[in-house]
Amino acid sequence: MSSQHALRPFRPFTALLGRLPSQCAVCRAWPSRPVCDACVARFAPPAARCGGCALPLPEGVTRCGDCVAHPPPLDACLAACTYAWPWPDAIAAFKFRGEAGWAAPFATLMRSAPWVEPALEQCDLVLPMPLAPGRLRERGFNQAHELARRLCAGKTDASLLLRTRETPAQSGLARAERLLNLRGAFAVEPLRAEKVSGRRIVLVDDVMTSGASLFTAAEALRLAGAAHITAVVLARTDPPR
Repeated sequence: MSSQHALRPFRPFTALLGRLPSQCAVCRAWPSRPVCDACVARFAPPAARCGGCALPLPEGVTRCGDCVAHPPPLDACLAACTYAWPWPDAIAAFKFRGEAGWAAPFATLMRSAPWVEPALEQCDLVLPMPLAPGRLRERGFNQAHELARRLCAGKTDASLLLRTRETPAQSGLARAERLLNLRGAFAVEPLRAEKVSGRRIVLVDDVMTSGASLFTAAEALRLAGAAHITAVVLARTDPPR
């Protein structure tokens, strides 16, 4: 992916949203969208990112050193923004405070990121990262599913990729520990595994931190015969310092 294409302007945010007036949640402009064009341009500009893990890179570089040395099980990884102000508060409201209405503007932001629309057009399936049953009961909805069905409802299948077990919290764990923690945590529904074989898949999640969850889920899809896997996430955390 060339930096020229990776940095191509995204479509105007307001052009992709409905026309009902509201107030921007960031700058409080009125009337506006849930997040206005000016704030999207300022806080979610297109950026050169690693094609394997979506970490920011200098212009002209397409893969980070870690992905060159240890290629991930993803063919591509796309992120709409960096997990930095103002996005963490809005994402927390979406995930933890039951404000599911954020799904539509977040999905629009994701779709406007470079290369996301072609990935959605070319794929056969859009699969949300699944939640464990206990976490799903706690939240009342799967935020990745809400994003996926707004990105491409006709291709979204929320029952094909399964979370097979609860796992301890990932926070505070190093990447290798996260991968070990998640081993065997995802599987393709065995009675429908043929749906994955030979298919192009977009895997959707809200926040990517180390990539352990997405990589483990992608490995399960590879075992089922997936031909191509692109991860599309709303936000990517900063690299560890």
